[in-house]
Amino acid sequence: MDTRTIGDTPVQTINEGLASVKTSGKVFYNPVQEFNRDLSISVLTAFVTNYKTDGVSDAANVGIKCDNGITVLEALSATGLRSIRYAKEVPRIKEIIANDISQKAVESIRENVVDNKVEDLVTPSHNDAIMLLHQHKRQNQFSVIDLDPYGCPSIFLDSAVQAVKEGGLLLVTATDMAVLAGNSPETCYSKYGSISLRIKSCHEVALRILLQCIEAHANRYGRYIEPLLSISADFYIRVFVRIFDGAHKCKYTLSKLSLVYHCTGCDSFVLQPLGVVKKNEKNNQDKFCLPTNVPVNTKCEHCDHTYHVGGPIWSAPIHNKYFVNEVLNNIPKHLKTAQRIQGVLNVILEELEEPPLYYTLERLSGTLHLETPPMLIIRSAILNAGYKVSYTHCNKSSIKTNAPGRVIWDIMRCWSTNHPVSKKRMVEGTPVYSILSKKSEKEYSFELHPEATPVSKKSGLVRFQANPLPFWGPGIRATAMVGDEKLTKSRRNQGKRKREVSEEKVEFQQDNVQ
Repeated sequence: MDTRTIGDTPVQTINEGLASVKTSGKVFYNPVQEFNRDLSISVLTAFVTNYKTDGVSDAANVGIKCDNGITVLEALSATGLRSIRYAKEVPRIKEIIANDISQKAVESIRENVVDNKVEDLVTPSHNDAIMLLHQHKRQNQFSVIDLDPYGCPSIFLDSAVQAVKEGGLLLVTATDMAVLAGNSPETCYSKYGSISLRIKSCHEVALRILLQCIEAHANRYGRYIEPLLSISADFYIRVFVRIFDGAHKCKYTLSKLSLVYHCTGCDSFVLQPLGVVKKNEKNNQDKFCLPTNVPVNTKCEHCDHTYHVGGPIWSAPIHNKYFVNEVLNNIPKHLKTAQRIQGVLNVILEELEEPPLYYTLERLSGTLHLETPPMLIIRSAILNAGYKVSYTHCNKSSIKTNAPGRVIWDIMRCWSTNHPVSKKRMVEGTPVYSILSKKSEKEYSFELHPEATPVSKKSGLVRFQANPLPFWGPGIRATAMVGDEKLTKSRRNQGKRKREVSEEKVEFQQDNVQ
């Protein structure tokens, strides 16, 4: 990044990928989201390669207008960096519209488009994003729509699902993770139509809440989604879904959604599908039914505590493994975050598709106040018992498995035999007392299983990213998050919730010491 002054205004030059843009700092830009933009370029490259428009030549070059190529709308463009990068790094592009409601942002986009010499591919647009989407819902629909707002994307979804072509791609980012992760379930319901839960697998719950929200908007217009890739990274989530027409297919949505029963004591969870699809014995056609039973009692079978009910969430697969493989094969080598993309996508390929959600190792051992077992030992015990287990890209200590909850807690009971809990922890009415007071149904083997170590770990891939920068986060609206003053607000807010020590308290502590 370079900074120079034009008049009294400092102008910053941001170099990312093959693009170079200038901003005076009054237009939003966050360098932490470079991974987001790099991943989007990889996904678009795979998308146009495998789902290209008829008549598009395989030899279509990057940066050259393709008359039969795809049309892209970046509805919330800010500096225009993402659109310019798409133009210079993704093949088979016909047109990209870089839109923003801010006049200053559009002026910045226009200048950056000229500086990067992509005027024939990128068209700046000064419009309200929702109005622009509505203008394209019946004609001139887009092949790709990219929504990367500051906060919640739900207000754009109704118009976006109408403005994308049949089989087109919708890219959606949400950064309001506090809402999606259970800190404000009533707000989550008002914005996404789903109740969030404060659960250890909250990041996967967030992805599934966003997917069900997009599906709900699409169903209103006889359309449905196919998730290609769903990512939880840093401080945001990002989903890539295809949109299809089909009123009959919308009937299957009910069986793709579930309520989540979350135990307030031991953090166990049980899913209740909203609908069931059965085969009609007479004509072998699908029959749509409602579930006839509840999967839980009023109290948790493991710890005798009550449940919270969340959802509905998307409980069908959140990735298309074939497409993820295609993305892996189409990662441009010049991307700065290519290694991280490769690592994350390999973990996703190893993820179990079902069942949804996951446990975490520290929560299992923390609930029972036990010495935390090595991850390989627990994974081996699950595999030795005949079940499947995997990590999830959402959490580096995740345990995603098709083993029922009773098996997981039985394994922890067996672990406690040789690593006993302190007697003072065994208080009646607590989860540790309720769980460890019961005997394990059988003895589980902790012998190291040959498949306990995933291939991605053996290969030494960058699977889980550390915090990319000091004071990293979603940033400040309408501010370029670069330069010496990039995060003054973040620095100022560090420790703001800590109480200041009063003079009386200091004197009291000094008197006690004396």
